[in-house]
Amino acid sequence: MAEFTFESDCLSQEERRALAAALAPVADADAPLSVELVCVSGEEIQKLNAKFRGVDRVTDVLSFPAMDGIYKRAVKAREHADCFDGESLFLGSVVICEERAREQAEEYGHSFGREFFYLTVHGVLHCLGYDHMTEEDKREMRLKEEEVMDRMNLKRQ
Repeated sequence: MAEFTFESDCLSQEERRALAAALAPVADADAPLSVELVCVSGEEIQKLNAKFRGVDRVTDVLSFPAMDGIYKRAVKAREHADCFDGESLFLGSVVICEERAREQAEEYGHSFGREFFYLTVHGVLHCLGYDHMTEEDKREMRLKEEEVMDRMNLKRQ
């Protein structure tokens, strides 16, 4: 089990603790895993999406993993010294478009909070090496997402 910490102005201290506890069983690490969570406008995320993915449109979430080769592996500080600051291992950055999250919450008929946490969990799982390029990978990632959301009592309605 891993300890997670979140650097973010988007979440309260209580929300950070709840998210960290729900994510803990998903990873194994010998140091706390820190995640930067940034909330941006539609215009800002469109620019990032165009620059880093070559897709010039608004998206809901982007992930910028800091480490390679950690999918389903224990994360060791000595193996990722470039991401270890002596206290925590920097897992990566997750960027969320709040406007798009609000639109999607309405589209899907659930709360903004559920959508925001789902996008956060989705982004963190990408930083841990999960992906959804194949149907099998997609099923596995969705299962992990729902497990975390269930632990936060934010089940799909």
